[in-house]
Amino acid sequence: MSLVHRLQLALAVILLALLAWAALAPLRYPTRELGFDFAQGGVPVPGQVWLTLGVRDVLLLRNRDRTPHVFGQVRVLPGREFRLPFEQAGEFPFACDLAPGARVLVQVLDQPDPGWARLRWRLRVLFDTLRTLPLQGPDE
Repeated sequence: MSLVHRLQLALAVILLALLAWAALAPLRYPTRELGFDFAQGGVPVPGQVWLTLGVRDVLLLRNRDRTPHVFGQVRVLPGREFRLPFEQAGEFPFACDLAPGARVLVQVLDQPDPGWARLRWRLRVLFDTLRTLPLQGPDE
């Protein structure tokens, strides 16, 4: 067996081990809160938020703006935080003055079972994290 074939085989085994870990390992986060920030200057907030019961099931509303903002029936004053816990899976629409269409849909999912569902969940979280990374130029 040539060196190239050994490297390909080693990479395939590593990839399979990584996928098996992602599908079977328990879900853990350092905190159960997902930050939802009202940035300075009235920057629009996302129109949809995903939470997972038992993993990340608390929406932490932070107002970093100079004006108060409304999220559902909660008015978040400047410089303040509000924790909104969820205990049931489902879709929850909230009125929000900075969201597209003045509405944020909070989707709360059940904790995924080990296997394909957990692998899909991890991949979706990875892609959402990459999609929402802040864009910064080289001089910033």
